Amino acid sequence: MKNYAIVDLETTGGMSKRDRITEVGIVIFDGEKVIDKYETLINPERSIPHEITRITGISNEMVADAPKFYEVAKKIVEMTEGHIFVAHNVRFDYGFLREEFKSLGFTFTRRQLCTVRLSREKLPGLKSYSLGNIIRHFDIKVNARHRALDDALATAELMKIIFQQTDPTETIKSMINKGIKESKLPKGVTMDYLQNLPETAGVYYLSNDYDVIVYIGKAINIQKRVMQHFSKVTQKAEKLARMVSQIDYVETGSELVALLHESAEIKAHKPEVNKAQKNSSYPYFVHQFFDEYGYACCGILKDTVKNAKGKDIIGYYKSIPSAKSHLNSALHNFDLCQTKVGLNTNEGSCFYVTIGKCHGACTGHEEAEEYNLRAEESLQYLKKVFDENLVIIEEGRTEDESAVILVENGHYLGYGYIDKRDAKLGIEEIKEAIDYKRPNPETNGIVRNYLNGEKRKIIRF
Repeated sequence: MKNYAIVDLETTGGMSKRDRITEVGIVIFDGEKVIDKYETLINPERSIPHEITRITGISNEMVADAPKFYEVAKKIVEMTEGHIFVAHNVRFDYGFLREEFKSLGFTFTRRQLCTVRLSREKLPGLKSYSLGNIIRHFDIKVNARHRALDDALATAELMKIIFQQTDPTETIKSMINKGIKESKLPKGVTMDYLQNLPETAGVYYLSNDYDVIVYIGKAINIQKRVMQHFSKVTQKAEKLARMVSQIDYVETGSELVALLHESAEIKAHKPEVNKAQKNSSYPYFVHQFFDEYGYACCGILKDTVKNAKGKDIIGYYKSIPSAKSHLNSALHNFDLCQTKVGLNTNEGSCFYVTIGKCHGACTGHEEAEEYNLRAEESLQYLKKVFDENLVIIEEGRTEDESAVILVENGHYLGYGYIDKRDAKLGIEEIKEAIDYKRPNPETNGIVRNYLNGEKRKIIRF
């Protein structure tokens, strides 16, 4: 078993993407005793809130002459390299260090072990597993709570208690490997390789011995998602374990770009295991035709070679209800006729005649030429997935980069990356960074669904 690098940080707050580190404490533990330790204050290059100073005792004056993070980064790498990264609530400390290293253009990756989870598993029955309660419960001597080295030393004492009272070897191995049994891994894929996959958004490729891609997936966290494939006991997981011999990936920074890139790559490579995504996701289409009286009409049909032949197709849809919803919207916006847009299957006049919304195309009271002017105008509306031109601004692959996704003339057209220092570029300059793609219903749908979620940074033009 490798040594453990037990880490504790003090910070200006609880959000790793916003706050900064003010103190680092690292203790190297060999399973029995502490064999090395390191501590330093860090100048966070921003003000420390009064409430944080009250809790930790670390003030702005104390860190004014302390080294900045980049000055101690190499020491942190050296102290933790080759060791299991341990912390009490490891996501907090590991997340902060990853963000700090990311700002320097470096990817910090270590195997991780959380002593909150470990102590819950190996020391059941405690009323709380907070570090403070564990210190009190086991009467661990601490000179200064909420200081990095002292809390790291307290966590080392907790590790010592766990090793003395139990045999945690298999539990630790399982937690570090995230439930993956190394014997179940594909040939050529090791735990070390999986642990070194990036914990960022992107697209990953699983290939066989002949360099043929058998599966493509997207992830917010590439490492976590790939590991999930090999930790599950399913037919798909077993199939991948038999077929896969190598893993590649592309970091995208943005989840939206990952979704779009995955869609394009699946269509290009047609991987064997991506069966669900290879199937058409838009099996219905709306088409326009003219009836025997010369009126422009719409119809909904299943997308088959026979049905599509010779048709003037307006758009593709996931379901009949979604197609009807779009047609219904056009009907309201352009005062169209229910019958002519294919939403009235009854004979005679449509319901909208009775409420004055239809001008009488279905009864012959409105001339075809007059009705068709509005119908033609509605076509432009129906053909557009988006009502406005916009650029979506997303996280890039590095701290200094932004992803830009272009929507224009009703469709998603592609994505690219710009330097954050160029954030005030004009639309035409942003367009120069775009890798243009051919519009298709699936990618339009991906962007539309993404925009329906939480608030996004958008430039309209």
